[in-house]
Amino acid sequence: MLKFLLWCLLLVFCWPLALLALVAYPFVWLLLLPFRLVGIAVEGALELVAAIIFLPARLLRAI
Repeated sequence: MLKFLLWCLLLVFCWPLALLALVAYPFVWLLLLPFRLVGIAVEGALELVAAIIFLPARLLRAI
């Protein structure tokens, strides 16, 4: 909701920039999508490494 209100404020003060932002937003989202997917994959790999490293401690704690 806050983003919409900020966009409305931008529309009032500078409508060409607001329309440019409205048109450019999907393209920017598509451009950034691969970086988000890589971030998710790296985060998953790091979580796997952390789980493997901490596995002996968890097993000893369970005993």
